[in-house]
Amino acid sequence: MKTLTRIAHGAALGLACLVATAHAATPVADRIWSGGPILTMNDAAMRAEAIAEKGGRIVAVGPLAEVMKTRGRKTQVIDLGGRTLLPGFVDSHGHVVGGGLQAMAANLLAPPDGTVRDIASLQQVLREWIAANPAVIREAGGVIGFGYDNAQLAEQRHPTRDELDAVSRELPIMVVHQSGHFSALNSRALQIVGFDAQSKDPAGGVIRRRQGTTEPDGVLEENAHNAAAGRLLGGLGAEGMKALARAGVELWARYGYTTAQEGRTSTQVSQLLRALAAEGGLKIDVAAYPDVLVDREFIRLNASRTYVNRFRVAGAKLTIDGSPQGFTAWRDRPYYRPAGDYPPGYAGYASATNAQVIEVVDWAFANGVQIITHANGEAASDLLVAAIGAATAKHGPADRRPVLIHGQFLREDQVAAYQRLDVFPSLFPMHTFYWGDWHRDRTVGPVLAENISPTGWLAARGMRFGTHHDAPVAFPDSMRVLDATVTRRSRSGDIIGPAQRVDVLTALKAMTIWPAHQHFEEASKGSLEVGKLADFAILSQDPTAVDPETLDRIRVTETVKEGNTIFRLDAPAQRVAQLTYRPDARGHNAIERMLVAGRGTRPSSGCRRSRNVRCCASRRPATARTPTRPVRRATSTASPPRPCRRRNGDVIVAAAR
Repeated sequence: MKTLTRIAHGAALGLACLVATAHAATPVADRIWSGGPILTMNDAAMRAEAIAEKGGRIVAVGPLAEVMKTRGRKTQVIDLGGRTLLPGFVDSHGHVVGGGLQAMAANLLAPPDGTVRDIASLQQVLREWIAANPAVIREAGGVIGFGYDNAQLAEQRHPTRDELDAVSRELPIMVVHQSGHFSALNSRALQIVGFDAQSKDPAGGVIRRRQGTTEPDGVLEENAHNAAAGRLLGGLGAEGMKALARAGVELWARYGYTTAQEGRTSTQVSQLLRALAAEGGLKIDVAAYPDVLVDREFIRLNASRTYVNRFRVAGAKLTIDGSPQGFTAWRDRPYYRPAGDYPPGYAGYASATNAQVIEVVDWAFANGVQIITHANGEAASDLLVAAIGAATAKHGPADRRPVLIHGQFLREDQVAAYQRLDVFPSLFPMHTFYWGDWHRDRTVGPVLAENISPTGWLAARGMRFGTHHDAPVAFPDSMRVLDATVTRRSRSGDIIGPAQRVDVLTALKAMTIWPAHQHFEEASKGSLEVGKLADFAILSQDPTAVDPETLDRIRVTETVKEGNTIFRLDAPAQRVAQLTYRPDARGHNAIERMLVAGRGTRPSSGCRRSRNVRCCASRRPATARTPTRPVRRATSTASPPRPCRRRNGDVIVAAAR
């Protein structure tokens, strides 16, 4: 009898231990969300009823009954009220510090994001902004405006120094093109930066001149613009730059981004971001890619896949060419019908030499540094394919994840080459909205415009890809990114390339799990799975359940970073969002591109646009197509332009092959 009693007692203790162990194995959540659609971006279980978080990590996701098993006495249960929860958006490419310049810039965007339709309205916005912002002018020492677009101005050209002088001759004025590759300065600003009739064009840039003279007309291209920006904005100081970075982070969070990219930065700005992170100043993760042609050693010593206080140097940025809508992207054929004073056969130009591109990609492969490369035109992609092919042949295959940034004008054979070389494409389908009509009518023509940002080609091949906003080139508006990727509808209502449209879930993956993979962060971000960070974007509606033509009307109502709400669309925030998306004439919430002071300039291939330049003309007829092949030698299949040489101040070119 005693033996039976001991056995029963032992069994009871064992059962109690099992129950205790089972109870201990079930975590007690800090928060549980339910009451609305949950899109996980996990193909194995795309939808869930509830999700639980503890200590910033997901501890349960799935059916409500199962997730509620993690509820404890202190668990906060949050009712979504019909809103839709999905992973926080991962910025596939943007410039978060540049985005912060909105706080001290006039908004020169065209509708629907601003009010500038012609040069007269641009002048009026600047006058009203000057009158409304005396404190900013005192602090900055001048006026800066962002977002004008010659493609959207009635005159279809850039403003000149004379037209900006009509606003003010005393204050220096710099207005920056929406692409971030051009600017226009008034006479006072030109005087400050030191550009006059004796100034030579910097390598990789152009100082445009008044007709028939060498006197600057105020418009600056590429590295001329970069140099002027650095000189004019160099006085902001460390605290001013930190304020810009904080403002950029706030803006990204407003649109559901929990990871931001600083997609081309300098050593100084990287160090500033690290200092800001150490102060607790980053609400979201920031991955920085310093310019590889400026400070390679800093990148090599600092590149890491681990965030410290939500900041890391993630790799290196290389820029091969310029702006497609501004006719500085490097093409494999002449532009269709460029607006401006361009020579016959003009095809854009490179902002880095062939040798630089090939050598830098080789360096990145040799040092295990992820490299992301801005290449818009077909010739730029040909050179990038050649460089990556040569580096792969030399160093062998590995999980390096080189990234193509933009790829606005791609041929289908180049898409195949990028797939073969394991290049991750980060495309910019918002071009279909902002500049789709311009590409159709001016840059590439109606046939090739169908294939700008060719997400359909990528999807058909089963390739992962990212979609981005390139803010502050465009707003970091996640729903407009989604809308453009799905509908490809332009400002005029035209559909630019219906065959390149993708479905909503594919478009959402390109903003979540796939750019997480791009950044080597798919183990912790991009989908809602146990163990990953509790980074969420909560939307007003389910994007998969609405008319695709209304996707841009969905709003981010809340952003959650590691379980904590960092943005909520309450009444004050709603007002700020309204002002930001459709600013008033004073431009208080302008957002557009500016490269930060200290970015510097760098040499180019020597090909720059002027009335005497023919070195960047296409090397083959527009109808010819040479398939891109695996490259074993460090040469470009695009037959890039030969270096220009000068004679009596005019640019001439060695004969084409």
